[in-house]
Amino acid sequence: MAAHGGLPAPEHGLLLTHFLTVRDVAASRQFYADVFGGEVVMEENPVILKVANSWIIMNPGGGPTPDKPDVTLEVPRSGSPVSGFLNVRVADMAAFYAHAVAKGARFLSEPVDRGSELRCYLRDPDDYLIEVGQSTGLLRGIKAGTAPGSGLSARAGVPGPG
Repeated sequence: MAAHGGLPAPEHGLLLTHFLTVRDVAASRQFYADVFGGEVVMEENPVILKVANSWIIMNPGGGPTPDKPDVTLEVPRSGSPVSGFLNVRVADMAAFYAHAVAKGARFLSEPVDRGSELRCYLRDPDDYLIEVGQSTGLLRGIKAGTAPGSGLSARAGVPGPG
């Protein structure tokens, strides 16, 4: 899939990476290496980590450049609305949660059983939101929000009665 010393450089077709604008390159690099077992492929300018079967690229923010003339990159504001986030799938939620807590990860809650999956969210050092989930009922055809006691109706996450 990737050539050239582990860099995200496909030999054919394409591959997807995720870019994060970060405040402190070293702290963010360490977080993703420790919590997600990321392999540092490049230390900085930009940071490139191979995480499982994907890559995360990180650099500090900055103003417009010739290839993005009207774009300024900045880190999220704490508590601000979120329009996108990493979605990480794990094989064993309990093991991942225990590992991440031991490494200092800040979770919004403990894992919640939603019927279709076990799910929780954490924040990285720059306040990026990260969803971590383990498919459970989904593997048996149970979709989100349709399990008894989930508090959600069958309509994509719309709160149900009660």
